[in-house]
Amino acid sequence: MIDAALASGVIAVVRLPRAADFRALAGALVAGGVSVVEITLTTPGALAGVRDLTAQDVPGAVVGAGTVLDERSARDVIAAGARFVVSPTLDHAVMRCCREANVPCMPGALTPRELLEASRAGASYIKLFPASLVGPRYIREVLAPLPFLRLVPSGGVSLDNAGDWIRAGAIAVSVGSALVSPSLVAEQAWDRLTAQARALIDRVAEARRRPAEAPA
Repeated sequence: MIDAALASGVIAVVRLPRAADFRALAGALVAGGVSVVEITLTTPGALAGVRDLTAQDVPGAVVGAGTVLDERSARDVIAAGARFVVSPTLDHAVMRCCREANVPCMPGALTPRELLEASRAGASYIKLFPASLVGPRYIREVLAPLPFLRLVPSGGVSLDNAGDWIRAGAIAVSVGSALVSPSLVAEQAWDRLTAQARALIDRVAEARRRPAEAPA
């Protein structure tokens, strides 16, 4: 399921200071072409949000949980219906829990050693975090000796640079406040959220059509 959902190349990360109308939020993202929605556990009401979205079945949305730091949290979000689990680091207990439940897990890593360890632990996708520290060229350099890695940069990814990450070899991009900004959600400006999601999808699609750039 996550393979099909990531065909758009974008994961929307919901990290908010207060609970929101998650169903309306997810619906606005899906209307703009972003079907993969990650609700972070640092967001108030996140677990209930995952549970409600799963129960209400927002058409086209694949809802997962982010900032899952330990096995107990992994079990909680899976029980709530999360379709995938994301963590900023590699935690083998979280990976094992997800594997037993047949739920995809995307651990975070940064250095080549960490990235390879995550791959060997069974991660189909790896969250490159924090991506803002390294930049798109880092992905090109890492993929040269490790071309089998499927990297998803997170942290500092925006509408302006999403295409650069894709052209460098990222399988998808993970976008937080640059897409789902707290102010926009507070205003319930769902039409604007849909427009931003559509613009981001278009940038990713355009980048995928262009050949990869050679390292400078």
